[in-house]
Amino acid sequence: MAEILPIRPWRYSPALSKDIDSLVAPLFDVVSTRQRKLLYENPLNSIHLSVPQRDTDAAASLLADWKARGILLQDQLYGIYVYYQYFRLHGSPHEYCRKGFIAHVRAYPWDEGIILRHENTIPDAVNDRVTLLEKTNLHASPTHGLYTDVDFSLEPLMDSAIADPIYETEDYQGVRDVLAVIQDYEVVTRFIRFMADKKIILADGHHRYEGSLQYRERSQAANAQHTGQEGYNFHLMYFTNTEAEDLVILPTHRVVRELPGWDAKEFVKSIATYFHIKEVDDVDNLNDVIAGKPWTFGLLLPDGGYRITLKPEVFPAMTWRFPELIKRLDLTVLHYFIIEKVLGIPGKDQRSSPHISFDRSFSDCLQLVNTAKAQVAIITNEVSIDDVKGVCASGYTLPQKSTYFYPKAIAGLLFSTIREEEFASRHFEPF
Repeated sequence: MAEILPIRPWRYSPALSKDIDSLVAPLFDVVSTRQRKLLYENPLNSIHLSVPQRDTDAAASLLADWKARGILLQDQLYGIYVYYQYFRLHGSPHEYCRKGFIAHVRAYPWDEGIILRHENTIPDAVNDRVTLLEKTNLHASPTHGLYTDVDFSLEPLMDSAIADPIYETEDYQGVRDVLAVIQDYEVVTRFIRFMADKKIILADGHHRYEGSLQYRERSQAANAQHTGQEGYNFHLMYFTNTEAEDLVILPTHRVVRELPGWDAKEFVKSIATYFHIKEVDDVDNLNDVIAGKPWTFGLLLPDGGYRITLKPEVFPAMTWRFPELIKRLDLTVLHYFIIEKVLGIPGKDQRSSPHISFDRSFSDCLQLVNTAKAQVAIITNEVSIDDVKGVCASGYTLPQKSTYFYPKAIAGLLFSTIREEEFASRHFEPF
């Protein structure tokens, strides 16, 4: 199953890492234009390696310069890096702590069924990641993988390590990120052996993982002496337990704009063909009104809000050729009965439609509708981890933008090298 290895990463020098807050950055696919502009102003911020301002050649040159000048130093010992994220959710006093660890994992092709995906990738985004990996031989941030352990076997080992952190910072999400390291050979070996019979669900980072797969294929084809142990065979991943109560998935709402021939009254009338409709008195409570109810969504329109629930008798009319598990998902129901049947956008065109966008913020959706920047916002419930597991096991994928695992990991705490002379063929030996 999943072969993991400890890492010997490059990290900011001790003198610089005292100000680690100014060096970390959001992941490449969530950093906003405004955030990029501000982060680029710091010549030492990690964004210059994870999201190059110019091109990948510039990132490679900068990386070499940082290594030569001692801005980045490679750890002398291999280790498992423990990564905890402390956070709160809006409206709740509870402090969550998502516990996990960072290590290398073998880059298994999808069809081997060891790393499982729940969403598809966009070729252009993958190509960007492949090129950057090819030029730098560096993973600037970990993807997020999920393993299942009902006994929480690794948590005591991680709890012990996190008591002596390397870094502690508050990131752009308001999340407290804490990093520690385990370099004890026996303990590291326990992690390796424990993960050896696990399958991994890829929670976040499908494009970066796909980039690793493509880079591995290219490198293997070019290496007549390929052994399977070279650095290009491995990928950097942050592992967390699916059974933890602090694993949070936030909903992602659908926003419709600039749809030709739009008529809000006709839209509501057409919705009534498939859904029971109830107007809500206070749209600010729409999230609570639909919470936990299957096949139930909120509609934000200029004249108010509505709760809609699919009429059970119309469900068999769904013609999409998916397994029953996929058909019954809330978001499949949404994309079929609302976006295809009511709005007239066929399923095959929805991923690339200029009329559909996605937003995690209910208040943003409300503002877009109230300022006429959107015609309607469709408010959704979050996808459950059980649904994610079921979809991954089926071999199918969820509709686009179905999950948002919160919080996101951040870039800049460490950089994982797969350059052969730095990765080292021996990988991991007793210290």
